[in-house]
Amino acid sequence: MTDPNSAEFAARRLAARARLDAIDMGASDPYRRAWFAAVYETAGDDPAQIPWADLAPHSLLASWLAKVDAPEPGARALDIGCGLGDNAAAIAAKGWQVTGFDLLPRAIRWAASRFPAPEFVAADLFNPPGEWSAAFDLVHECYTLQALPDAPRAEAIRQIARFVRPGGTLLVIARARDGAGPVAGPPWPLARQEIMSFAAHGLRCGTIEQLPDPTDGKPHWRAAFRR
Repeated sequence: MTDPNSAEFAARRLAARARLDAIDMGASDPYRRAWFAAVYETAGDDPAQIPWADLAPHSLLASWLAKVDAPEPGARALDIGCGLGDNAAAIAAKGWQVTGFDLLPRAIRWAASRFPAPEFVAADLFNPPGEWSAAFDLVHECYTLQALPDAPRAEAIRQIARFVRPGGTLLVIARARDGAGPVAGPPWPLARQEIMSFAAHGLRCGTIEQLPDPTDGKPHWRAAFRR
């Protein structure tokens, strides 16, 4: 079954998480590229094998989209780590011209088979196309940062900030934690100061909220920045 609310789906996901945790390469794969590749290579056609694929837009993105005005015609959006495409599709439905990207071509083919409206491309966050610099009116980041350990996470924050054009918006959604000490992962929930570090890269924080995720009740950040 592909119903993400079904007991069968939940059982397959639980088993997949245990299997994937066992093959995580840790310090030998700090950018986790090999691990992400293994996720999609072993998933077959079962979305339950993709731990972050809920087959719906993230609830905190959906509620944000419901509150903001539709963009001007031609406004561009970038969805980082698009996975199976649900977040990109929700942003496109609001009126943005969306590019969703992911590291793995398998993810891109899967997303494109589900949603025709966004453009889906395979790209590496740490080596993105040069034409993406300062090119997007909206940049959406959900869960990519928390999937990375400290050093590449700081590098990712710098790179994500570069995508936002002058006058554009960055929306960040991540699991939240208190304090700045070590935390077990993955995923690695983010401290407030990590979210606020986007301000060191030419962005100013408009709002930062700590909210419970309606799906699991765990605290999440939802922060909007402007350039």
